[in-house]
Amino acid sequence: MPTEADPAGPAAGALLLCRAVPRAVAPVAHLLRERMQLTRAGDGWSVLVPEGGPWRDAGEPVDRVVTGWATALAVGAPWPVLALWWDADHAGFTLASGFRRPVGFVWLASGVPAGEEEAMRTFAARVGLDPVLDLQALDRLTKADSAADARARLRGLLVVLARVGVSLPPELAPGRPADRLREAAALQPDSLPVEWPGRRDAIAERDTVDHGRLGPWIPWTGGPGARALALAQVAAGVPLTARGVRRRNGSLIAAGALLLAHGSLSLAYGLTHPRD
Repeated sequence: MPTEADPAGPAAGALLLCRAVPRAVAPVAHLLRERMQLTRAGDGWSVLVPEGGPWRDAGEPVDRVVTGWATALAVGAPWPVLALWWDADHAGFTLASGFRRPVGFVWLASGVPAGEEEAMRTFAARVGLDPVLDLQALDRLTKADSAADARARLRGLLVVLARVGVSLPPELAPGRPADRLREAAALQPDSLPVEWPGRRDAIAERDTVDHGRLGPWIPWTGGPGARALALAQVAAGVPLTARGVRRRNGSLIAAGALLLAHGSLSLAYGLTHPRD
């Protein structure tokens, strides 16, 4: 029988790849209010490794949870987020970028494709992969292959993404249980934990970002564009949270709450820290 340590076992897990350095990802990731570990994942990329409470303790589908997280993070930041996920029956990915509709692909556990080829083409264009050579490599992932299961497909996806700078540490290969991935991420030399710091610490963190020590982060810049984005986040967060409550969907509630908190705090920061 498969065990939790066996990559073919039933344990679910996920990774969130962000196209930004860890110092830019950390302030946004805090707002998810989920325990995660953050570390570098290549040139200009970071990876968030969640503890996995929503699917481990609350029984929510891992794909639904991480899609909500990726969408919320991407709306709240100027960089895209790629969620890789797997469970006993499936594996797949979702790419979220700004306010655009997320795009993704799914494989059955045996590796049989269960997604649309057009989604893979859209994914390649949004990530900035070569429309000929890289797309050919991705296209092979949408075809039947009796020698590749779903998690091998995810590893194949990462091989293609290496062409845009993605380089995960070997210990963070997709397919391992969430708790072991998080332990492995914590051992990386530049790793740091991500948790909700509370309102006072969040304000202090915003000030750190504002003084440039964490790099540019658009929602806290205080300009007209930032205010417009904050208003859009609040406007998007209200119906998303309401929909999550109606459907009793924790991931939608979390995503909506993140947008509301992020937008509201941005607006408040703009009022208390006006720029000339």
